[in-house]
Amino acid sequence: MLITHRGISGPAILQISSFWQPGDDLRIDLLPDRDPYDWLRGQQSEHPAAELKTVLGDAVPRRFALRLCELWLPNRPMRQYREAELRAITAQLRAWPLIASGTEGYRTAEVTLGGVDTDGLSSATMESKRVRGLYFIGEVVDVTGWLGGYNFQWAWASGHAAGEVV
Repeated sequence: MLITHRGISGPAILQISSFWQPGDDLRIDLLPDRDPYDWLRGQQSEHPAAELKTVLGDAVPRRFALRLCELWLPNRPMRQYREAELRAITAQLRAWPLIASGTEGYRTAEVTLGGVDTDGLSSATMESKRVRGLYFIGEVVDVTGWLGGYNFQWAWASGHAAGEVV
């Protein structure tokens, strides 16, 4: 996940963007590679005077840690947190809520949905079942693959299938 000046991006976000709708409540694990509670307890022992925003700045981008503590997490020296508070912070870090408000639009899209319905096409030739001689291939067809080259493969394979006929 990439945190940008305009929102969030990156392969994971692009992948889920095919499924979410504006207003959906997304939950993101901000520390997927560790147990946040154990890690916070360790930080509490090792750096009791360090503030939460400083400690978090070692695990997530520093400016993001500052913003988390400004808006969602109480910031104070680690020694001042009780177990219940650390557990509440852990819950927030494991399932940080993010309300999807929109996209950058088609101009910058790397993932799109929709297109010509595959039910209206020959799966062998990509020819329209309604209009002889009309072929649809690639991203114009309602086929969406996972990120990682699957959409390219679909474009090449469907183009090949149509090209074999013409």
